[in-house]
Parts: sequence; structure tokens; C-alpha cells
Amino acid sequence: MIIPVRTKDASYKVYLGENILSEFCIRHTEALAKADKLVIITDEHVWALHEEYVREHFTHPFKLYIVPNGEACKTFESYFDVQTFLLNENCSRNSCLFALGGGAVGDLTGFVAATFMRGIPFYQIPTTILAHDSAVGGKTAINHPNGKNMIGAFYQPKEVIYDFHFLATLPIVEVRSGLAEVIKHALISDSQWVNEFFTISQIESIKKEELLHWLEKGIHVKAHIVELDEKEQSYRKYLNFGHTYGHAIEATVGYGKITHGEAVMIGMIPALMLSEIHGKVEKGFAKNIFFLVNRLGYDFQYVLDCSFERLASFMLKDKKTTNGELHFALLEEVGAPFVKVISMDEVKKCDEQLRKWVKGEFN
Repeated sequence: MIIPVRTKDASYKVYLGENILSEFCIRHTEALAKADKLVIITDEHVWALHEEYVREHFTHPFKLYIVPNGEACKTFESYFDVQTFLLNENCSRNSCLFALGGGAVGDLTGFVAATFMRGIPFYQIPTTILAHDSAVGGKTAINHPNGKNMIGAFYQPKEVIYDFHFLATLPIVEVRSGLAEVIKHALISDSQWVNEFFTISQIESIKKEELLHWLEKGIHVKAHIVELDEKEQSYRKYLNFGHTYGHAIEATVGYGKITHGEAVMIGMIPALMLSEIHGKVEKGFAKNIFFLVNRLGYDFQYVLDCSFERLASFMLKDKKTTNGELHFALLEEVGAPFVKVISMDEVKKCDEQLRKWVKGEFN
């Protein structure tokens, strides 16, 4: 399966399939041979699981740099350390980087590629479900203690190689994290697709074929929106559905202490509440989604561990906030997103309602 992505600044392809890493190397034999250095950037966990497969199927000589697991790699220190490694290895503008891992490794590697010698090529090799979203579209960044993804660049990869081989070893917590972005893509694009999730009894019951079909659909949604709006001036803001409140949860709890997907899933509930108020989403839909994702094991206890004042402080620092106004991605109806300025008082009311639901109070 090949999905093209076309933006004003770049055109590339997303390749999806089982055991396709060696096909990538064959397809780009000439181009890779011309590069003076190939550098794979990955984390400790991914390399421990997949070193044998990569060494067998990535058939060109490469240098390896291992970063901390998860969000811990998206720091100034990690960014600086990777740049130092590239300089010490005499990398040049004729070098190529490969992001082998989840969204965090992809974000870091992309930002390093965007800024090393003012920009060198990089390729995304996502190894998680969550990265079906983050690997496509060219958003690259590292975190700051005051906010998630605050320092970064729009920088498109040369190609995305989504080898389903890597998904076989994912722990259930990562499947749950990735499914959150899949559900987001469904909510902003297709009401019939959303109905499919209500038939799931538990995460473990999802069939592989079903998951891969959803991932393909999610990448199509992401690619289409990125083509319309590469640098988040309009349509791409729809992809932030659930992220304003979710990023605040993530920052308050602590990066790496909650998965990005779980934080976004939490954030989608207030966004759905607001969609019932400002859109035409059927009253009670937010509660139905809350019941669904609770059944699927998403942990909303994190909400009770965060004061609203702390969440509000992070929301005000969010990239989607302008002149103190919160710009929320909402749904006019399921499948029809829009962006609206929302007051902090409105968010607080939704937060209060969510806290009651987490405590089991549904009156």
C-alpha cells in the first residue's frame, strides 16, 4: 500500500506493509549509496526488540545513536547530544537520518534533521500505532518544561516506511495510546467509522486486519489535511482535536508518566462536551465516548491528580492559544470539525463535569 503526501514544499510517499524494510533499501540503493553517512536514531527499548531485524534488512552500512525511551528523548540535552554525535562522526549535508521508533523519536530526529547544517534529509520508520499520525506531516519538535512541542519546525521526511513487522511487539499500553489518535481521526472525518469502535469489547479483541485497515484510513485522513494546510494555518488545526486539554494533562502529570495517546483521549472528552454546546453533536455523545474509552482501559484518574489551575496555566501557554484566547478544535457534527475560541470558564465547567464522571457521578 502506498499513500502519497503532497505539500507546497515537498512530495513524498508513505509505504505500508509487512516486512518492507528490505524493499526500501532495494528501492533506494543508488540514493543511499551516494550519502556519505546514514545514521539510525532509535531508543533503547526499540533497539533491544528489533536490532536483529534491522541489521538483517537494512542492507546499507549505518551509524547508530540510541536516545532515552519515550518523551525523555525530547529534551534540549538529547537534541544537543545528537547534534554533537553527528558532528563527531563528520556528518555533512550529504548525510541522511532515519527515525526508528515511536512519535517521540520521530519528533526529535526530524528536528535534528531540520537544523543540522540548516537541513539534511531524514526518513521516518515508525514502530508504533501512535506514529501513524506523528510520522506523517512534517511536524518536528522537542519539549520545554513550560509546554509540549514548543521548540520545533515544519520539516517533511523524504519517505515514511511503515513496516507492520514492528507492531507485533507493542505492549497493550502502546496499542491503547495509538488507538486514541485513530479514534481522533475517525471523529474528525467519518461518523460511520466511529460506530465501529463501539463494537469493541476490549483492546485485546481487536483483530490485526481491522487495526491495519484503521491505520490506513487514519493516514489517508492525515495526508489529506496536511496537503490542504502544511503549516497549520487553517484545516490542520482540526488535527488538534483533544490536544489542548490533553497536552495540559500531559505537561501537568509529567512527560513520559502518561502516554501521549492517553492524554489526548482524556482531552477529547471536554472537546466533545464543547461540541455539544457549540456544534450540533447529539447531547450525551461525550458521555457515550467516555463510557466506551473507559471500557477500553483509558485511565481518567490522571484528571483528579491535576488541579484545574495548573491545567489552565499550560493551556494558556499552548501553541494554539493566541492573545490569551483558547482556540479549540471542535465538531459541528461527527466528521465535521471546526475551530472556535473558547473561554477558560467554559473549559472549567467541562473540567468539573469530567471530574464528576471520573468519580462515578452521572446525575
